Amino acid sequence: MNFDYDRALARIKRLTVLAGVAGAAAMAIMRGMEPAAGFLAGAVISLLNFQGLCKLSGVLGGSPGGAARGWAVLIALRYVVVGAAVYVIVRVLGITPLAVLVGLLAVFAAVLLEILYELILYART
Repeated sequence: MNFDYDRALARIKRLTVLAGVAGAAAMAIMRGMEPAAGFLAGAVISLLNFQGLCKLSGVLGGSPGGAARGWAVLIALRYVVVGAAVYVIVRVLGITPLAVLVGLLAVFAAVLLEILYELILYART
């Protein structure tokens, strides 16, 4: 059985959405709707950043599609964009910064789940 990177990336994206929704639901139950919205916003930012990194790696790796220059500029400025988005969420919307920061870890949780999935899948082969 060969490892398929495209399928793994698709699973990570789906797991990120799942982690974001599940985390926001748990946050809504434990802390209320405002922190849940912050968690969900952080998860969305995390997913968009991950998708941008995937697109950039595809462009650098020679995959067809997309303008390399546009993605390179976006990725180079991603910390500024993420920082500005978090600033707006925290200062303008008044959402707790900790909830947003924990939401930013949604891709990390998804990658850990993907690692476990692959370990279990390939342990049988």
